Amino acid sequence: MRVEATSIDGLLRVELDVHGDSRGWFKESWQREKLVGAGVPDLAIVQHNVSFNAARGVTRGIHAEPWNKFISPAHGRVFSAIVDLRPGDAYGRVETFELGVGDAIYVPKGLGNSFCTLEPNTVYSYLVDAHWSADAEYVNVNLFDATLAIAWPVPREEMTLSDKDLGHPPLSS
Repeated sequence: MRVEATSIDGLLRVELDVHGDSRGWFKESWQREKLVGAGVPDLAIVQHNVSFNAARGVTRGIHAEPWNKFISPAHGRVFSAIVDLRPGDAYGRVETFELGVGDAIYVPKGLGNSFCTLEPNTVYSYLVDAHWSADAEYVNVNLFDATLAIAWPVPREEMTLSDKDLGHPPLSS
C-alpha cells in the first residue's frame, strides 16, 4: 500500500494491495491502522455508499458535500475529477485520476467530487464521516465549466448525465 499527496491540500491518492488468484481478488478497502499509519486522516465512518453504474460514460458531479470521503471502486474503472472549492489560493484547482479496484482517494470536505465510468457495470464505493441530510449545505459546480477545463475521457454526447448535474452553476457563481 502507498499513499501520495497531490497538488490539492488534503487530497490523497492511495494504492491499495489487491491479492488475486484463480478465484478472483481480495482487498482491504479500509484498514484503519494501516491507512492512518500511512498518513490518511482517521475517518470516523458513519455511512457506506455504493453507486452502481450500468454503462460506460455515466457521469456524476461535481458535488462538494460537508463530509470527508474515502473512495475506492469495487468493480470497474472511473475517471475521477476533484476540484478545490475551499476559499484560498487553490480555489478551482483540479486533480484527475483513473481509479480501479486497487486505487482509492481520500477527499476532504470542501472539495468537489465527480466521476465518469470507463467500463460498464462499474461499482463506485465510498465511506463518509457524516450522515447525508437534506438540510446540509451542498456546493455544486457544472461538470463542463470552461474555467475548470476537465478533459473528460468520454465525449459529452456519449455520457449519461442527470438533468440535476447539468443544471449546476459555473465556478464563477
